[in-house]
Amino acid sequence: MIVGMLLLAACGQSYEETKRIANENRREAMRKDSAALKVAVLPTLDCLPLYVAEYYQLFDTIRGGVRLKHFTAQMDCDTAMERGRVEGTVTDLVRAIRMQRRGTKLRYVTVTNAYWQLITNRNARIHQLKQLDDKMVAMTRFSFTDMLTDKVVDSVKLKEERVFKVQINDVNVRMLMLQNNEMDALWMTEPQASMARLMKHQVVYDSRTSKMQPGVIAFREKEMRHPERAKQLQLFVKAYNQACDSINKNGFKRYRDIIMQQCNVRKEVVDSLPDVKKNPYIYVQGPRQDDVAQIEKWLGGGASLVKSEK
Repeated sequence: MIVGMLLLAACGQSYEETKRIANENRREAMRKDSAALKVAVLPTLDCLPLYVAEYYQLFDTIRGGVRLKHFTAQMDCDTAMERGRVEGTVTDLVRAIRMQRRGTKLRYVTVTNAYWQLITNRNARIHQLKQLDDKMVAMTRFSFTDMLTDKVVDSVKLKEERVFKVQINDVNVRMLMLQNNEMDALWMTEPQASMARLMKHQVVYDSRTSKMQPGVIAFREKEMRHPERAKQLQLFVKAYNQACDSINKNGFKRYRDIIMQQCNVRKEVVDSLPDVKKNPYIYVQGPRQDDVAQIEKWLGGGASLVKSEK
């Protein structure tokens, strides 16, 4: 009886100790996460400088570090920003400006080299934009792909109601829908666009023809006003530029394993990516006012809300 009671007491002490350690570890993890500069990212190539900087520990000099928060849909990145779960995000100007209009003030640190291609399902036999009549196009509402859809529809004088914009936010789901022949046309960025081209699907429009720079990395203005966050951002910019410089010099194949892991694509997809020299990564610079004006006009006007990192 006495032995049994001692064993129970020991077990009780062990449970309480385990619980105490677990709580301490959780508090420490929360403290570190709070101190870190958190950035929402997608499995796309516009995020590659962040993945490279993380892998080669270029962020290690930043106080509290940088933590990349992984999502597969732009809308989820927006939600994380608006609710203060992250300080920064990789997004596009349309979504960023709309986010500001909804009350989240942003600081645009830099544009990115992001572009989108309109890819048609090979089984749909769509070879020209005018053949989008009575067809479905996968895009994200209130994003650059939404704006681009309106642009291409207008360019071939199709009736807006004759092209069906279908909201498919998740980049992986969008690819699955293409593979399963569930969509006529889809907006894709890299490396998903290269995967689609390898599968013999056709590109009927490339956003680079618009001459716009829609991709951006933005941070919450409120947090960036804090002295400690401001110092973190300065170091972030330095590490980001170093990563861009390395990718532009070495090309994608040097970072094949990183792209395969972070973007969930095969080796063949990475090896088929266009030469980075044709679309080099952009060193830190703010968005152009002409691009902002075009987007604000499409969104419905309003005063400019841009605040760029100097």
